[in-house]
Amino acid sequence: MTFSPANITALVIAASFAAGLNIYATVLTLGLLARTQWVALPPGLDSLGHTWVLVACGIMFAIEFVADKIPAVDLVWNALHTVVRIPIAALVAYHASSQLSPQMQILATAIGAAVALAAHGSKTALRAAVTPSPEPVSNIALSSSEDVVAVGLTWFATHHPMIAASAALICLAAALLAARALLRAIQKPLRRLFGTDLEESRSQVKPLP
Repeated sequence: MTFSPANITALVIAASFAAGLNIYATVLTLGLLARTQWVALPPGLDSLGHTWVLVACGIMFAIEFVADKIPAVDLVWNALHTVVRIPIAALVAYHASSQLSPQMQILATAIGAAVALAAHGSKTALRAAVTPSPEPVSNIALSSSEDVVAVGLTWFATHHPMIAASAALICLAAALLAARALLRAIQKPLRRLFGTDLEESRSQVKPLP
């Protein structure tokens, strides 16, 4: 991988999307690649290969792997990680673009944070729509798919950043559309339910003499 501004930007986009899905899997993948020197990474990402980073991300990834597949628990987990995934994705983007000009580095950091926020928001919205389903299979399948995409896309971004960035943007657009459609779909029955309940409660209230 050549460290041109275009390639670094593409790497930031793909890795930030993956981070919005699973920050620990993304950082762990980058850290292992940096540690083993399997592929050349931007110099600013060398610190991800430190032992304490790998151990911490490995433990947190194992915890998230379980927590993210339990209905209701996954919603709390994702809500709490709003203050984790976006800042860390921005930090990774900042270090990945360390060899660019200060202006480009700030822009890359902002892009990384924005992409991670959009991916995280789409994931949370999809989970909010899927979690109420009585069977756990859909939740487990969705979470497992996110884990695979996070690891696979991060690895692919270090070899083919342009293709990975294009795939990330397509997935992001699809996720946003799907989240919007699902949220609209569950809003209608909820409005009918609560509207009916509200009308019934009003009809039961007797006017004061």
